[in-house]
Amino acid sequence: MSDEHRAARAADALWAAWTSGDRIAALPDDIRPRDDAEGFAAQLAIGEHAGRTYGWKIAATTTAGQAHIGVNGPLPGPLFERFRHEPGDVLPSADMHMRVVEAEFAYLMGSDVAPEAGPDEILSAVAGLHLAVEVPDSRFTHFETVGAPHLLADCACASRFVLGPEVPDWGGYDLSTWATEVWINGERVATGSGGNVLGDPRTALVWIAEDLRRHGHGLRAGELVTTGTTTAPVPVGPGDEVRAAFGDLGEVAFRFAG
Repeated sequence: MSDEHRAARAADALWAAWTSGDRIAALPDDIRPRDDAEGFAAQLAIGEHAGRTYGWKIAATTTAGQAHIGVNGPLPGPLFERFRHEPGDVLPSADMHMRVVEAEFAYLMGSDVAPEAGPDEILSAVAGLHLAVEVPDSRFTHFETVGAPHLLADCACASRFVLGPEVPDWGGYDLSTWATEVWINGERVATGSGGNVLGDPRTALVWIAEDLRRHGHGLRAGELVTTGTTTAPVPVGPGDEVRAAFGDLGEVAFRFAG
């Protein structure tokens, strides 16, 4: 079986689980990704089912997150247009498996990032900053034990995403020390800061630009990069009202269907 066919079949199996709401223990041996490259190829193949992407997410940007899912570093995953939401939306809840939300900073790219670009050039390609909440999920029953190639194939636990307001004059803020909070049903349940994202969300942006290169991809103008959770992932359930507060920068609020 060719590598391309293996990736397509892995994507078929994962998309079937994604759309049915069923969870799988692991991909069958004959199509199981053997390394990160095969896992990434499978996530790209899922795009044939899920449709248009508008950017990237980064999973496991905290040491605690990496330890929880048994990986040695962050993982990239695509953001699919069909799962994008706006503040005030009511998000489906019946098919949630991980049942968590994450308050994040997201960069909007203003220009393509050249393959040879260094950190300064990567950062200079940014056109804007948004506040956001990710609602990650996995198609695996025990996502915390399947390993990095499986998680890459699973789009790094990509699922729903709430894109919040753009931050004016964003370049003047030190996000590495910027405080964040998550409130559920009017109660503050988590606090954190941009420093939880690889020490600085800018570091996460540089990381994904460099990591995508090894897979033959790059960041492009108009793409959004959400950089990882600033607090511990916050448990949620049907009917919950969510508010991620970013101090003077603003907030992102929405709720889940009951």
